[in-house]
Amino acid sequence: MQDKLLMKLPSILVAFWPIIIGFMSVIIPTYVYLTQSVWNSSDQAHGPLVLAVVLYLFYDKRNALTLPNKPANISGWLLFVFALFCYIIGRSQDILILDMGGQMLLIASLILLFKGWKSLVVLWFPLFFMLFMVPLPAFFVDAVTMPMKIAVSQVAEHVLYWFDYPIARTGVILQIGQYQLLVADACAGMHTLISLEALGLLYLNLVKHDSLARNVLLALFIIPISFTANTVRVIAITLITYYFGDEVGQGFVHGFAGIVLFMVALILIITLDSLIQRIVVSRLSQE
Repeated sequence: MQDKLLMKLPSILVAFWPIIIGFMSVIIPTYVYLTQSVWNSSDQAHGPLVLAVVLYLFYDKRNALTLPNKPANISGWLLFVFALFCYIIGRSQDILILDMGGQMLLIASLILLFKGWKSLVVLWFPLFFMLFMVPLPAFFVDAVTMPMKIAVSQVAEHVLYWFDYPIARTGVILQIGQYQLLVADACAGMHTLISLEALGLLYLNLVKHDSLARNVLLALFIIPISFTANTVRVIAITLITYYFGDEVGQGFVHGFAGIVLFMVALILIITLDSLIQRIVVSRLSQE
């Protein structure tokens, strides 16, 4: 079925070239802007990776385009008009969340117009995953980030104090020995939580659990898992600085700790998933 779709691709491109050109003219300026500005910051560096994952997910679900064709014209056109309205407002007023949100709705409307609800249901996760490319409003990120940073700093301080390290804390500044460390947004902020939530949801999509309750439970646990992984990262950087100096702790190791953060989070997600699986199997065996 997928091979047939690939064979039909040239004819599809010829038949729908005005729509393809129009769609590309809408999305290309936004992604050029993202590449030159937003995705250059450390907080949004995950954007290109999310885009690559979205493209893969659409490719993986390409069989949805071969489902029986029953276009949803009314809902499709209504969504199309609303999507264009969001895009025009977002683009003209430089509101990126409306700009990119309009693109997502535009893709959904085109799927409805040409393939109908069945195809849209199959493609819901790639469309949903595009949300992780949308930068959140700064006021919301700032409001959530500070409490998260304070909480991570407090836990890191208590853990190291329990192990008799000479540590003290003032707000989000940790003092260990002769060194002071500022818990930055990248170490325990909203953007890290979003990135880890994207990682967790991608894992759930790839493993394809049949149980809705299990998927919801794992998705909810990603939040405390993110907090734990961030705390481990802060503790690790603090200890490295304490033993090897500020230059080592804030150099390559600091950047590498970001990779460790995602490794720790993924391990915790897989461990929790395995634990839930054992509990379910144990209960089924008892019954």
